[in-house]
Amino acid sequence: MSSNSFGKLFTVTTFGESHGPAIGCVIDGCPPGLAISAEEFRSDLDRRATGRSRYTSQRHEADEVEILSGVYEGKTTGTPIALLIRNTDQRSKDYGDIASSFRPGHADYTYWQKYGIRDPRGGGRSSARETTMRVAAAVLAKKWLAEHHGVRVRGYLAQIGEVVPDAFDWDAVEQNPFFWPDADQVPALETYINALRKSGDSVGARVDVVADGVPPGWGEPIYGKLDGDLASALMSINAVKGVEIGDGFAAVAQRGSEHRDEMNMDGFASNHAGGILGGISSGQPVVASIALKPTSSILIPGRSVNLAGEPVEVVTKGRHDPCVGIRATPIAEAMVALVLIDHALRHRAQCGDVGAVAPRIP
Repeated sequence: MSSNSFGKLFTVTTFGESHGPAIGCVIDGCPPGLAISAEEFRSDLDRRATGRSRYTSQRHEADEVEILSGVYEGKTTGTPIALLIRNTDQRSKDYGDIASSFRPGHADYTYWQKYGIRDPRGGGRSSARETTMRVAAAVLAKKWLAEHHGVRVRGYLAQIGEVVPDAFDWDAVEQNPFFWPDADQVPALETYINALRKSGDSVGARVDVVADGVPPGWGEPIYGKLDGDLASALMSINAVKGVEIGDGFAAVAQRGSEHRDEMNMDGFASNHAGGILGGISSGQPVVASIALKPTSSILIPGRSVNLAGEPVEVVTKGRHDPCVGIRATPIAEAMVALVLIDHALRHRAQCGDVGAVAPRIP
């Protein structure tokens, strides 16, 4: 009931707080026989981590994964996999001044109303620190999807503030700290973020995720729609205020003759639907996008109230991101991968005997 678990057959339960001794997760339902080592978590955790560039929060965490169970002689056993990452760079004193106040734009007030108690250190459970374990769990999901279905999940920063890419190159995405697909624009982005940080303000962003190689047939027709589960999973990421599948809200201004993805035996003419029809994958790339709000932790004073109901002025000091979208790409990739592996296993469980159905549009 407390909703700290995600997925039906590939289930991930996370635990821990931003400034607690550790964060972790338990993965139940991972297929046995998948080769995995602690070193394989390093790449994606580094991509998500703070402190890797001057454009994100300067909190420096080692993010060393300890595999506590579910792996024997380098392979998953089919039993629950427990992963643990110890927090090593907490600075709880940064939050002493706001322990008795509600930061505007944060979950302080809503957590207080729900539980009657809250951990003010870095936001506690509401901190983006929790997403580290989603990224860790998705390392297993990405590897299994690639090995068994040839699925590749990739994301990129598609917009930051009013800035959009002038060009697109997948190779450029991993070559800069913004996951930006246009290498020529990176210097301008650096100037943009530096000016934003100096002003003490923040800005929102858009991240797009594309999953190539998803076969047709994944997803359920009514309550377990693939796009519905993707929307729910992506909306669960901190600071996400909107989710689009395919063209999303742009479909409002389209005609039916434009939006429908016509097909022949050579393939689909377009992919406005984002690779999902009727809640079930079509075999086209699955495309999802998220809109992230501006970081609420900023140096510009904001009006709020304290625990006594008195008016106060809040200034959030400490180490914060001028744009949380800069490091949201691997988190969004993780949630898409976790949804896809769950639906792959669900499809295999119910429809594994169906096999390939003709005609099959490439």
